[in-house]
Amino acid sequence: MLLICFITLYPIWYVIVNALNEGQDGMRGGIYWWPRIFSFENFEAVFQSPGIMTAMGITAAKTLLGTVIHVFFTAMVAYAFSRKGLIGGKIYILIGTFTMFFSGGLIPTYLLMKDLHLLDNFLVYIIPVMFSFFDLIIFMTFFREIPDGLEEAAKIDGANDWSILLKVVLPVSMPVIATIALFHGVYQWNDYFAGVIYINNTDLQPIQTYLYRVVAQSSSNQMVAQIPGGVAKTVTSQSIKLATMVVTTLPIVFVYPFLQRYFVKGMMIGSIKG
Repeated sequence: MLLICFITLYPIWYVIVNALNEGQDGMRGGIYWWPRIFSFENFEAVFQSPGIMTAMGITAAKTLLGTVIHVFFTAMVAYAFSRKGLIGGKIYILIGTFTMFFSGGLIPTYLLMKDLHLLDNFLVYIIPVMFSFFDLIIFMTFFREIPDGLEEAAKIDGANDWSILLKVVLPVSMPVIATIALFHGVYQWNDYFAGVIYINNTDLQPIQTYLYRVVAQSSSNQMVAQIPGGVAKTVTSQSIKLATMVVTTLPIVFVYPFLQRYFVKGMMIGSIKG
């Protein structure tokens, strides 16, 4: 177990150590456990590079907004699917299950986004992932475990379906809501693919796409050329790449251990019980 932990954690430590080392000195190599010349200049260069704060803002916005919309929309559909009297429910389940294993492909999806005018549009981060059938299954399994008496009592008091969902079902479903919110929030934070494929406007690119651009430009030193001269003398394209990786990765790395139990609980909620 110690060996597995070391193999898993050491690459992260290696990146952090080299990101905290002076860039020009880092080119000599031989830095494995601790910075040889400790310096924050790589991180200073990253935060001075144009666009990174905008990218962080886009990532935060799409993570918060996308998670809220995804949770509500998926919960709404799952509530309808969990009702025993839903006409054609088995057919809908079959169609939804099919979409979990097969998709239309990248080119048809791109053409669809183009026809929907979502290219270079912030909503391309939100609308295509408003719904997930996998998350629906977890929601639906939890909703079916809610006693029917709650819904019947609400109907006796004159509540309609919307009132039952908003005032009865969702308030008692906070464990599964937290689980799905964490699932989708981590996805939104880590997603870079949508920014690469659908976004050309650099002002709309998230931080992970920004990191992708840094890695792609690192060999040509384009990033170093954009940095003020005092800092650029000591940093390299490689040191900027490592520092950017740390900046974009550590926030979710710090948060994830505290949320791990919700992921495990979410899988248990969606499991088949004998």
